Amino acid sequence: MTRTLALTVTLVLLGFAGFQSTYVTSGQAGFKTLLDGSSMKGWNVVGNANWSVADGAVQATMGTGFLVTPDSYTDFQITADIWVSDDANSGIFIRCSDPKTIAANNAYEVNVFDKRPDPAYRTGAIVDVAKPLTMVNTGGKWNTMDITARGPRLIVLINGEKTVDVQDNKYARGPIALQYGAGTVKFKNVKLRTL
Repeated sequence: MTRTLALTVTLVLLGFAGFQSTYVTSGQAGFKTLLDGSSMKGWNVVGNANWSVADGAVQATMGTGFLVTPDSYTDFQITADIWVSDDANSGIFIRCSDPKTIAANNAYEVNVFDKRPDPAYRTGAIVDVAKPLTMVNTGGKWNTMDITARGPRLIVLINGEKTVDVQDNKYARGPIALQYGAGTVKFKNVKLRTL
């Protein structure tokens, strides 16, 4: 009887350890999907960009505008897959002060704009806050953006490469906005976790 009990306890503990390991290594602990590419449900539309759902992504090809979260966030990590044409102007705005009039002077604009006329704040930069640490081109392929905002510290990675690590305290809280400015822009797998 003792041997059977010991064997049962061992198997239960091994099973629990295996479950924990799978959960921790999934990389998705605490993340909530905000946009999966199958609909725009849960997002507010600002501007006249022609957002639509196509081929498993939310995309726009003309107009100008944003998809904006109805909720505000303070400390968070957001990840998003983004595909842009070579001539695209896009990005993710975070901590937007005014969710109806979004601009680089009332939010942090994490830029995706490979051919920006003034390249100082091109792709990977936070416009008017931090120039990119490295030059990353995003046109013509899927890219993964990873943005962390914790207090005044802002960190941006594109395809795992750090482009910004800066301290700035202009904006503490606000919605998140996905931008369409020019070219073809597609978003999918937009996920967020609060910190």
